[in-house]
Amino acid sequence: MYRFLLTRQWVILTLISLLLIPTMIRLGFWQKHRYEERSARNQLVAEALGAKPVPVEQVTGPGHAVTRKERYHTVTATGTFDTADEVVVRRRTNSDDEVGYHVLTPFVLSDGKVLLVNRGWIPSDGPSQTAFPKIPAPPAETVTIQGRLMPDETTAASGIKDLKGLPDRQVMLINSAEQARRLGRQVLGGYIEQTAPQPKGGTPEQISDPGKEDAPLNYAYMIQWWLFAAGVPYGFFVLVRREARARAEAAAEQEAAAEAEPAAV
Repeated sequence: MYRFLLTRQWVILTLISLLLIPTMIRLGFWQKHRYEERSARNQLVAEALGAKPVPVEQVTGPGHAVTRKERYHTVTATGTFDTADEVVVRRRTNSDDEVGYHVLTPFVLSDGKVLLVNRGWIPSDGPSQTAFPKIPAPPAETVTIQGRLMPDETTAASGIKDLKGLPDRQVMLINSAEQARRLGRQVLGGYIEQTAPQPKGGTPEQISDPGKEDAPLNYAYMIQWWLFAAGVPYGFFVLVRREARARAEAAAEQEAAAEAEPAAV
């Protein structure tokens, strides 16, 4: 009754079904790992943003590599902005996906160390890409600022190439070690995205809080792949039963037709 399973068509269909099941199971586990990673990231971000602000030098120092747990932690610092050594970071977008610059300003602390401060986004509406853009000035007096601590940017993590030969005072990545060499000063590891005080006139446009990654979507995909994996053998069974029934009915009809034919004289 089931000898048709040995035909070329059904052997191929069987092999495909046997391959689909473990593939879908693995895809489900991959989505499970993505769900766990995103959930852990969301938890770290929420804890960091919700933590009590602390002085920046309690978290980072010269040569320090900001960890995942320290990232987004709110820190405070008191000092003065050094606009003479200010640089802009090229090819950065704002919340509306407009391309412009991030303004990176050294912030000199009372002990002489430097904290790199990303003051926010400005449009690239200058006369050319090589001209240094006009940047709104920060407060000239001693001020206390607040911001989210961020790790140094790398090409591997961001996908942004660290191009050389750029116009003066323009960079592609925010890197405290490179800025320490440029400035000839002690620079705290990482940098901060300034969140307070707000700039006059709303510019530079401060960077918004990081959004949550859509972890529940990965969980839904995980369930979906495993349902697909469970559905393959069921679907294969249904197809086999349908084919067997169809062949049995065809055989019965042929037998009935043969019996109905008049006997040869």
